[in-house]
Amino acid sequence: MKNFVFILFLTFAFGCKKELQKTENKLKDDVAFLADDKLEGRQTGTKGGKVAANYIAKRFKDLGLLPKGTNNYLQAFTFKPKAHPHAKVEFTDDTKATNVTTGHNVVGFMDNHAENTVIIGAHFDHLGYGIEGSLYRGKEKLIHNGADDNASGVAVMLHLISKLKNLKSNNNFLFIAFSGEEMGLLGSNYFTKHATIDLKKANYMLNMDMVGRLKKDTTLAVYGVGTSSIFKKIVQDDNKDKFHLILKESGVGPSDHTSFYLSDIPVLHFFTGQHADYHKPTDDFDKLNYKGMETITDYIFNIIADLNDDGKLTFQKTKNETQKGRKFKVTLGVIPDYMYDGKGMKLDGISEDKPAQKAGLQKGDIVMQLGDSTIVDMMSYVRTLGTFKKGDTAKVIVKRNGKKVAKEVTF
Repeated sequence: MKNFVFILFLTFAFGCKKELQKTENKLKDDVAFLADDKLEGRQTGTKGGKVAANYIAKRFKDLGLLPKGTNNYLQAFTFKPKAHPHAKVEFTDDTKATNVTTGHNVVGFMDNHAENTVIIGAHFDHLGYGIEGSLYRGKEKLIHNGADDNASGVAVMLHLISKLKNLKSNNNFLFIAFSGEEMGLLGSNYFTKHATIDLKKANYMLNMDMVGRLKKDTTLAVYGVGTSSIFKKIVQDDNKDKFHLILKESGVGPSDHTSFYLSDIPVLHFFTGQHADYHKPTDDFDKLNYKGMETITDYIFNIIADLNDDGKLTFQKTKNETQKGRKFKVTLGVIPDYMYDGKGMKLDGISEDKPAQKAGLQKGDIVMQLGDSTIVDMMSYVRTLGTFKKGDTAKVIVKRNGKKVAKEVTF
């Protein structure tokens, strides 16, 4: 009897240990490593970028994922950087040329011997010492650590792996840490054209980009809910009042899920919103909401678990995909508040020495009218902006502190 009790105790203890391993939380550790000054901002093609890729590859291995890159866990891609801001980046196979840069996606596979595969991704590159896209206006070159953008997404992805290991799933899982996102979705674009699995067997894709700053109002944006008919209901049902959800139908946006949407794969993209440290040297480790990141991980896990018995999802095209790649003749010089779900377009930031700043627009203003057009949301703003050319003058009506304010802007 004593032997039986002892064996039972060992079984229970082992079960507890396994449970602790399953829920192991290294969110802070992962962000702390990726957002350390030693990695110098993880710019694609740099030593710091390669160190980050190797770190993620080791984490994939430690978590039990199979390598699914073209060289173990890594998938290299070589490209010619843009000659000027309006030029296009070109992929190339000529790795010996002096004017090329090599980035590395990190790809790991969880084989559940299933027919279809769920793709889960997050980009790990950032802006180094402040390449194109930086909003820092100081003269000194400073490291852009990108703790929220996007060490947070990578950390959530890694935490999700530990949870999914114990899910009896009807799907395989492919995890990808993308490089080159900040230079134009390069890593995800390359992967969809050189996939290491059959993309026809891809069930859906989940993307985490900037999920580290969940605010007190618990606002979480989920993009792509229109890309499959089942998404909106699942996303809402699994919320259980944890978040104030802002749902967007479109599968197109400024992150890596877009590459998969354009390959006819249903997508969901999770985002906690922009902030004053976005694309600046001040986006650091100590400003993240790690408890919020854990809650988001649990939420995404529940969505995956709920979709487990739904087979291969049907892809749906959404509105606004034609907006991607639109060439604008002018810019207003504003950063939209992507988390705003009211009428009009709320401004989250104003770029220096641009038309909006010169016209006297301010952060927090809600654009209600531009020229003769009423602005009801971001897309109506985008359509209206496309009608102007350089030198045009237009009336802008904004709501500021509850009152309408009229300004004149010159493009």
